Amino acid sequence: MRYWKVLFVKPRTEKKVAEYCQLYGIAHYLPLREKTHVVQRRKVTVRLPVFPGYVFARVTPGQRLTLLQTNLLVRVLEPESPRRMLRDLAMVRRALRANPALESARPLTAGRLVRIIGGPFQGVEGRVARLAGTLKVILNVDMIGQAVSVTAEVDQVEVL
Repeated sequence: MRYWKVLFVKPRTEKKVAEYCQLYGIAHYLPLREKTHVVQRRKVTVRLPVFPGYVFARVTPGQRLTLLQTNLLVRVLEPESPRRMLRDLAMVRRALRANPALESARPLTAGRLVRIIGGPFQGVEGRVARLAGTLKVILNVDMIGQAVSVTAEVDQVEVL
């Protein structure tokens, strides 16, 4: 638990850093979303990072030097609470499993803390951004100051 770090990487190198992590046997998580483009009358689906510039990895001090030698890392960030960061990432992973096309949103500090109890995002916890028929629930990843938003019906949400 204590070795989980946030790797701040050079622009557009997230997937490459994830490949190096896999090559060196480093546990990592790179949340990816799917985006579909139309190119020359064909649909092309690409997988892009949800949080550009960040890869989450369990790096020991010995592995840290190995990753720094790839020359793809800008900085290694130490989370104040690795347990909280992993809990936030678990919520993001669960939401991406339900809808792989989710996009990042602005993080939300105010708002009621809720848990979705029905629908495809069941079990996901976040903060309510908008009330009107459907709710916009923001899933914050406080360590990097970014978030993902999901929508849910009012009757599918319980206040924590």
